[in-house]
Amino acid sequence: MSIDRETSARAGLQACDNSIRFGSALIVSELREVLGAKLVAYIGNVSHTWSVREWADGDRAPSTEIVQRLRVAYYAAGLLYEREGKATIQSWFQGLNSQLDDNAPARLLRDEPLDIVGPRGVAAARAFPAAG
Repeated sequence: MSIDRETSARAGLQACDNSIRFGSALIVSELREVLGAKLVAYIGNVSHTWSVREWADGDRAPSTEIVQRLRVAYYAAGLLYEREGKATIQSWFQGLNSQLDDNAPARLLRDEPLDIVGPRGVAAARAFPAAG
């Protein structure tokens, strides 16, 4: 991810900034690197990983709604990336989270209204390293 671990005090700000500034292809590419193509496809609500590859390569763009969901996922992953490795980040997205009413963040990002789940998911990601 394009998060500088050396400046972890600013990493949350950097993750937020990158999630806004980066184009959709770069967001997808970096998420795919950290989460894997299957999990990005799940969050993006597509059934094939080739869709994720096409998004990352810029051959096809996801819908505006999907891009917004992936930007939130990128922000949350960036917050976690400050202190955690890829395997832990993948587990966090897939596992039940008590701060999210025992739901998996990936499922909420895929299925629930983004204006509600976005802030809750980012807050849960921000709290995870502090509690972990």
